[in-house]
Amino acid sequence: MDAITAIQQRHSTRRFNGESLTQSALKRLVDAGRHAPTGRNEQPWEFVVVTQADLLKQIAGETEHGRFIADAGGCIIVCCEETTYYLEDGCAATENILIAATAMELRSCWVAGDKKDYCDPIGKLINLPDGMKIVSLIAVGYNDDAAVPTPKRALDEVLHWESF
Repeated sequence: MDAITAIQQRHSTRRFNGESLTQSALKRLVDAGRHAPTGRNEQPWEFVVVTQADLLKQIAGETEHGRFIADAGGCIIVCCEETTYYLEDGCAATENILIAATAMELRSCWVAGDKKDYCDPIGKLINLPDGMKIVSLIAVGYNDDAAVPTPKRALDEVLHWESF
């Protein structure tokens, strides 16, 4: 699948069938994340991959809107050192992972991190070192339903030439 198609077909999936992911697939996703653009080439990211069912359930239980993480094949937690552009860098890495998941015919969903109260308890669950921030939790796995991206606003509604 080419990059533009993967971007157009990417959508959030909040139902997973619990099927395991291979370590190879998870490494490919993290590798896509580490190739994201980064301010001043700081590359402040670290990626924690969680596949153990008990830990997935604990993480899911801490979130406000991520209960489905418990049924995912895995959760990639994007963490960053608290640098000037950690949030932008971590979000770019997150988006790369989401697009790569679509290209690999996997389903995914971005769950917010950073300013959420549940980041501290999740950080403790994964032994996150001091000075690191959780930018996002990415549930990834399989779903038996047909993939249907949500409609997006038309290009003519959002595109402005030369000025707003």
